[in-house]
Amino acid sequence: MSPFLEIKSISKSFGGVAALKNVSFDIGAGEAVALMGGNGAGKSTLVSLLAGLQRPDSGGIVIDGAEQDFAKPQDARASGIETVFQNLALCPNLNAPGNLFLGRELYRGRAPFRFLDRKAMERATVATLRDLGVNVPDMKAAANKFSGGQRQALAFARAARAKSRLLILDEPTAALGVEESANVIRTVQRLRRERNMTVLLITHNLEEMRAIADRAVILRRGRYVGSVRLDETSDDEIVGRITGSLAVREEVA
Repeated sequence: MSPFLEIKSISKSFGGVAALKNVSFDIGAGEAVALMGGNGAGKSTLVSLLAGLQRPDSGGIVIDGAEQDFAKPQDARASGIETVFQNLALCPNLNAPGNLFLGRELYRGRAPFRFLDRKAMERATVATLRDLGVNVPDMKAAANKFSGGQRQALAFARAARAKSRLLILDEPTAALGVEESANVIRTVQRLRRERNMTVLLITHNLEEMRAIADRAVILRRGRYVGSVRLDETSDDEIVGRITGSLAVREEVA
């Protein structure tokens, strides 16, 4: 499988604290990889680099063989990367179409007589949510009126609508109940199956990891520990690598 995303010798420090130290790994097109590690492993820092929120001190990000330089989130999105953060980054005062098309609004007419095409955005939102099997009963209600699962589904729908090629999920079920978590997992599985979407999942949940991912990449204290195939690896081995209680051997990604 040819790599879609390559992380090449990335390092990032904040003051005297090294959050990432010479980290390298890759993700194949259509593959789902779980990024695992304890607190302080560097997972959130790596996500912020991939999302264009920060830049690495050294090393690089390569997509389809081309070196990238993400100066801002729009650069990451333009390259096909969409990130669903744990806090969802939704605007609570906007309705579903407003959030789905935030920064990508549809207009009718021509400047200076150009207006938001609210009806077109609402129709597209209904169609996108229907395709994902998501029910939002009131399209005019603000997002702060939605359940946690509905807000998460709306964040996924925004990524799907953007036709992203890599979907980064940062602890997607951390604040959800059992049924809502199951719905999130089904939505991700559907995106992979129907759109061949590449997924990078950040999670502490081993069950969620196995439901979504093919492989786990493990970080510890800012360093790459290894990559393991989930169908060949026990939970105990993964936990051992995360905590450092298991000796590291040469990995085959």
